[in-house]
Amino acid sequence: MVAVTPQDGSRLRYAWRVCAVTSLGLVLIGVAGSTLNVALPAVVRHFHAGPLESGWILLVFLLVNTASLVFFGRVADLLGRREVYLTGFALFTLASLLAGLSPDVWFLIGMRVFQAVGAAMILANGTVIITDAFPPERLSQGMGVYIGTLSVAQLTGPTLGGLIAETAGWQWIFWVNVPAGLLALAVGAAILRKMPRRPKEPVDALGNVLLFAALSAVLLALSEAGSGGLSSPVVAAGAAIFVVLVPLIVLAERRSANPVLDLRLFAGRLLAYANLASFCNALARSALILVVALYFQAARGVDAFAAGLSVLPLPVGIGLASPITGLLGRRVSPYALSIGGATLSAAGLGTLMLTADPATPYWVIGIGLFLAGCGSGTFLTGNTTQVMRALPAGSLGVVNGFRVMIMNIGVVISVGLSLSVLTSSVGPALRAQVYAGTLSALSPVAVGQLMDGFYRAYAVLFAVALAGALLAALARPQTR
Repeated sequence: MVAVTPQDGSRLRYAWRVCAVTSLGLVLIGVAGSTLNVALPAVVRHFHAGPLESGWILLVFLLVNTASLVFFGRVADLLGRREVYLTGFALFTLASLLAGLSPDVWFLIGMRVFQAVGAAMILANGTVIITDAFPPERLSQGMGVYIGTLSVAQLTGPTLGGLIAETAGWQWIFWVNVPAGLLALAVGAAILRKMPRRPKEPVDALGNVLLFAALSAVLLALSEAGSGGLSSPVVAAGAAIFVVLVPLIVLAERRSANPVLDLRLFAGRLLAYANLASFCNALARSALILVVALYFQAARGVDAFAAGLSVLPLPVGIGLASPITGLLGRRVSPYALSIGGATLSAAGLGTLMLTADPATPYWVIGIGLFLAGCGSGTFLTGNTTQVMRALPAGSLGVVNGFRVMIMNIGVVISVGLSLSVLTSSVGPALRAQVYAGTLSALSPVAVGQLMDGFYRAYAVLFAVALAGALLAALARPQTR
């Protein structure tokens, strides 16, 4: 039996308090995203937004958040992780307040940019703060609870978003974040201790600019592909800019002393394959609530509240699997959990792909969503623990920001790609009806065309999930 010293007990108590604070931050961001995924049609109808604006209400947040994650990991290393983390809460809360006051759709999109910056400050540092607080042998438990709280957000978010959209009005989709943000800011300021600052090092400004431009180009190309087709000049230009920028990014990052994309982290097989598996899982998982919520509203004609209730098996699966996986982490290797989770996630998506039809019984859809949720919860906990244990100790902020950014690039592409594939099955005149959730009122022919898009979207996500399972299997730890 191992004796527990008072110092160990004190550290563990502080670690669980830190876990509560960081989990609150994850809930705040998760609720903000999942409410809007379900309530997007209500926002689109209010502003009479076209397909371009409708997509970018979601995509601009993902783009800015992804492109700034590593930057704020570096800034936190220099200015103090606690200070940057709490500033993120303040900025996210203020932007949420102003978003609800938006006079037009482009002001709303602008406030989504500031929300994304605040979220990047939070996400780039939450996992590192937990890793620093927990003893190594208890890290999987802390990570399981931390990842599991994402399911709390995804459980409450869709239902809350649908209820708000149908009763209080779209503004409250954003205003509901304000009291939660103020609470998180106050609790974080009271609990979190200051962490040592690293020596001052220059920020990779060129790398940040090139990365943002490349992501913007590929995202614009994906968005336009759904409405203008692959022959659109915008698609060709976006793809060309991305192809040109990729080698420039590699060249710039190799020459930078403090690269935003530290390509050396892909030198080791474990980190390379584990990060690529995380990318695939995020790509396969992230658009699922949005796609299924649009399915229930646009194809089945239900309201936002009913659609929010319908997607609940996905976050229920994540919520059940994540803490159980955290407990299993003391007996089962993170490597095995990652493979099992990725495979289970692919099974859920395969179920949805094979049963894509307006007349499919709900219990079949529910099983597919639940399997995908259990798989994602298991994979996220196992993969995060595996990667964080393998990271170099000297620059956790930057390398964790890099890890989260790789995952978030998958999120960005997931939403852009899924919306593009989904809406490519209907004509230009009907795409606005898909985003507004009113297509089912037009004709069975239009719904049939849209179902072809749902099948293709599920098929793409299923293929990516299978690739993620293969990459997770290749991330085998080296035996000594």
